[in-house]
Amino acid sequence: MKVEPFLWLMISCSLLIIAFILIPLFEMVAQPTAAAMAETFQDADVLRSILFSLSTAAAAAVISFVLGTPFAYLLARRTFPGKKIMESVVDLPIMIPHPVVGIALLSIAGRNHWIGQYLQAMGITLMGTATGIIAVMTFVGIPFYINTVKAGFESIPVRAENVARSLGASRSGAFFRVTFPLAWRSMVVGMIMCMARGISEFGAIVIVAYHPMVASVMIYERFTAYGIKYSQPVAVWLILICLFLFLLLRFFSIQPKSTT
Repeated sequence: MKVEPFLWLMISCSLLIIAFILIPLFEMVAQPTAAAMAETFQDADVLRSILFSLSTAAAAAVISFVLGTPFAYLLARRTFPGKKIMESVVDLPIMIPHPVVGIALLSIAGRNHWIGQYLQAMGITLMGTATGIIAVMTFVGIPFYINTVKAGFESIPVRAENVARSLGASRSGAFFRVTFPLAWRSMVVGMIMCMARGISEFGAIVIVAYHPMVASVMIYERFTAYGIKYSQPVAVWLILICLFLFLLLRFFSIQPKSTT
């Protein structure tokens, strides 16, 4: 059977992309010895930085859930002037160079800005604190949450909410009794994506808070101070954590088959 040239093109491009992604990562994972991996895992500083990355990223995901869910629902269900502009603003953190994010956050957190003055009056500091790291992770991760949950809301028929409203439920009652239970998978997926994006952030975090040290900053510090040999094991552990998160993402992305 003759195979079309375009099919060969698709297969070739697919294999090239897969190889481009997997070969460097495979070499990264394969080079450290088991002894080096075990030693790194027992390093208190490494464990502290990884757990700190996970906790701050989880906090950013929770903030995105609380603030982003109503916003995503608004974008999914309402049409209003300026909606496209608002959606573009949501996507801006994806495109902005990462160091710019850190500089932008610090520019409003200083004493010369009214927001910074207000934050300092409440005892909130971004520079060199876990609060600043969470702010960065939320900034870079919330677009992924909002876009994922918005798509989830859009996949739910509006008539399901209308039926609940016709039976006497309020708008909020219809949301929490009908829409929220149907969209929970997209919310979990959005939180995982937000968390994974936060864990991978470096450029903005290193500007806002070099210390306390998250895992990505520790990898950079060990690479600049000691070279690849001492930074690779930490990087491998971070890759394994991200792989686990994306396995969870794929699990929750699978929609259960209908029994009808």
